[in-house]
Amino acid sequence: MDVIEHDDAGTKGNGVMADLMADLSLPEDVFTDEVAFIKQVRQGISGQIVKQAIKALNDRELFVILLETKSGNLHRFYKRKALSRVQSEEVLDTLRLYYQASKLFGDPRVARQWLHCEIPALSGSRPVDLVDTSQGRDLVRQVLGKIEFGEFS
Repeated sequence: MDVIEHDDAGTKGNGVMADLMADLSLPEDVFTDEVAFIKQVRQGISGQIVKQAIKALNDRELFVILLETKSGNLHRFYKRKALSRVQSEEVLDTLRLYYQASKLFGDPRVARQWLHCEIPALSGSRPVDLVDTSQGRDLVRQVLGKIEFGEFS
């Protein structure tokens, strides 16, 4: 179970996600292994992971929505030892979606741009506007899967 860490170049070996998630203190298998994901959700993620994720993704408003709080109160989550299971799952699943998009596009910056663009396959919605629900994340994953396999119907 490797923890994603920074090296001098900001990457970890051949990990596509390393640039985007380099600052997260999470085992990389949380993004690739369902059982590791579930264990991490049950354990809860710390507020520091939330803080690191906001910095890595440069999207404070997304976490305000995911954690159902106000922007001025977000800093209160940073001190928590562990978020609730529901909050941990929402944050981790959203990070997993960013992981999938970064892997698909081969560049975390391109993935972030795509996630913030209006996508015709999502009825003109931006993927980032749909990730606050599990159904929305599933829908975005389906579109990413279609892109990956060249299905443009």
